[in-house]
Amino acid sequence: MKVNRLKVFWIVLLAATMSMTAAGCGGSAKEQPQATLDPESPPVLSELTYWVQIVSQVSATMKSYNEIEAYKELESLTGVKVDFQHPPQGQQATEQFNLMMTSDKLPDVIEYSWAGYPGGPEKAIKDGKIIKLNDLIDQHAPNFKKVLEEHPEWKKEIMTDDGSIYVFPFLRTDDKLKVFLGPTIRQDWLDKLGLSMPTTIDEWYNVLKAFKEQDPNGNGKADEIPLYLTKGDVDTTTAFLGAWGINAGFYQEEGQVKYGPTDPRFKEFLTLMNQWYKEGLLDQDFATTDEKMLEAKITGGQIGSAILYTGSGIGKYGTLMKDKDPNFRLVAAPYPVMNKGDKQIWGYKDYAFNGIGAAITTSNKNPIETVKWLDYGYSEEGTLLFNFGKEGVSYTMEDGKPKFKPEVLNDPSGLPVIQSMSKHNRATFSGPFMLDIRFDEQYTTEPDQLESKIIWAEPTMEKKMPRTTPTQAESSRYASIMTDINTYKDEMYLKFVMGAEPLDQFDKYVKTIESMGLAEALEIQQNALERYGKR
Repeated sequence: MKVNRLKVFWIVLLAATMSMTAAGCGGSAKEQPQATLDPESPPVLSELTYWVQIVSQVSATMKSYNEIEAYKELESLTGVKVDFQHPPQGQQATEQFNLMMTSDKLPDVIEYSWAGYPGGPEKAIKDGKIIKLNDLIDQHAPNFKKVLEEHPEWKKEIMTDDGSIYVFPFLRTDDKLKVFLGPTIRQDWLDKLGLSMPTTIDEWYNVLKAFKEQDPNGNGKADEIPLYLTKGDVDTTTAFLGAWGINAGFYQEEGQVKYGPTDPRFKEFLTLMNQWYKEGLLDQDFATTDEKMLEAKITGGQIGSAILYTGSGIGKYGTLMKDKDPNFRLVAAPYPVMNKGDKQIWGYKDYAFNGIGAAITTSNKNPIETVKWLDYGYSEEGTLLFNFGKEGVSYTMEDGKPKFKPEVLNDPSGLPVIQSMSKHNRATFSGPFMLDIRFDEQYTTEPDQLESKIIWAEPTMEKKMPRTTPTQAESSRYASIMTDINTYKDEMYLKFVMGAEPLDQFDKYVKTIESMGLAEALEIQQNALERYGKR
């Protein structure tokens, strides 16, 4: 049934496209000012160039998203071959994106976090790099249009202050899907040393000291690393810093925007981190340890606690260590507070829209057909395909619900489930589709994974800023200010924590940041917050 319905979809699309061509219309100038249809050559969407960063769970076993079963099936059903262009991972991807955007010849589709475009997504539209999608969605994307009509709060998140929709977004459809990252700790080490789960900063200190001094890994060496906490972990999750009631960036209290890293409480946090670093409670190489090194330290029985994901952290390491160390148990820990019983305010909870989406560029010769192709990801069939893969291969329908096959959940070759699933679907990472809670209910099946979502969902996040955007006029100035501030702030964070800069220089550090234009950046954020409220 699914195949027939999709074939009908593409037959209708082709007929409509040829009809438009015969009439010589090719879409209104308002819809696609830079891409008209050639009357002598009816456009059949047979190939798309698609630029997107490849994620580690895919690159571990495959070279391209073309190899994912969902895309093989989509090509088989639609006849559309996707030429995926994958930049190098990390900073090189950003550099390649910036270089690419200077060209007049762009890939047909670019999947990216468009807030990173200089001037923001509205500027990318005005620069003639990507197209505004509002009219195209209204006329040619019935599935996505219906989603936005049923969820106006999502529509508010994905549009600019000017009202432009610029991407087909990745959307988390359930609150449980927004919580997947937080503090983890070795429960087996706690049990071995007779310790309770820490909940306050002081309790964490006592636990970390015990991890450092009492040989919980039992190898007779003082090689334990009690806590792996990077600057990025603090920025992303506000772990530990949140106990002081602030975050590592902009936040709001009763509609007033504030900046955490210049608050006097930030100095108190830095003082604690400096103390923990001096006592060997923090990984001494936290500033240079990469993902592979972290994995080696965790699987080598050295790390006692770290900020990790539900799937690629708790789930992944539980699988990797199952045979190596049967006692290994990595579990979620509550975000620490200052005093027993304090309300948890800060943690990590993502937006429904995480900022990543597929934009159609002005180089695309067939924007209408591309919109219809992308719209499939928001249909019932597309949701199944991107979340579960190909029916009969990676999942079956049981009592009207998709259920992964046993060999996907327990790969015969021993792959972690995140890598096994990524051979079939896109639900373990972002893309232009809606993440289905039915996927997550099978992806995070272990009790400790399920419990992590409950534990990490405790913070109220009441001070978190919504997904605001500066105006085009504000954007370049804001980017200039914050590039300088963030570079300096990040540098000083490492110096303060590692002791290269004495903490009595904190006031000088604050004045330096203020001299870089912090007041102007705060004003821009304040204006953006107020505009967001009017969207």
